[in-house]
Parts: sequence; structure tokens; C-alpha cells
Amino acid sequence: MSDHALKINVSTIAGAVVIAPQGDVDLNASPMLKVELKRSAAAVPPPSRLIVDLSGVSYMDSSGLATLVEALQAARKGQHKLIVCGLQPRVRAIFDIAKLAMVFSITSTVEQALSA
Repeated sequence: MSDHALKINVSTIAGAVVIAPQGDVDLNASPMLKVELKRSAAAVPPPSRLIVDLSGVSYMDSSGLATLVEALQAARKGQHKLIVCGLQPRVRAIFDIAKLAMVFSITSTVEQALSA
């Protein structure tokens, strides 16, 4: 287990579920994030929005991005909002390169995501 092993904190704020991964989201860790995103989206009652706080993620590869795209598609089907916030520069660059910055709702902070 490396120092970059993923930990995921989940909390509920004002009807929104905040998923805050800490560590690298790579090929090894993205399945864990996928499970948590699905579990949170399937909660009863369903959340009004899922907020993915990436402020604790300094590295994300394409598998992490694919996990978020899948969660976004599921959110659209499930009638809830998926918002990504707290992107560090390296992670933001991946969103920009993949041209996903326009696809996702992205805010700077959890507070902004709650009111987005």
C-alpha cells in the first residue's frame, strides 16, 4: 500500500452527497471510486446532487476520468446533478485536454457546488 493509496470520505450536506477522494485516482483506485459513486447515487432517498470534491487528488489518469464520465451519465439518467469541485492544476489539465471541462459542472469549492 503506497502513500498515494486512495481514501474516500463521504458526507451529506443539505441533501447533497459529497464524495471526497484523497490520493491518486488511477487504474488501481478508480474501481473503488466507481463503487462509492454508484452507492451514493443509489441512496434512499436519492441525493439532489452528487458533489465530487477532488481537492485531495493530485493525480488522475484516464481511468479516473472514465469513472467520472460514467457517473455523469448515470446522474443524468437518475435525474440528479453531478458537480466536480476543487480541481488541482494537474487534474484540471486532464479535464481540459480531454475537452471535458465543458461537459462537467465544475466549481472551485464544495460551498459553490452546493448552490450551483
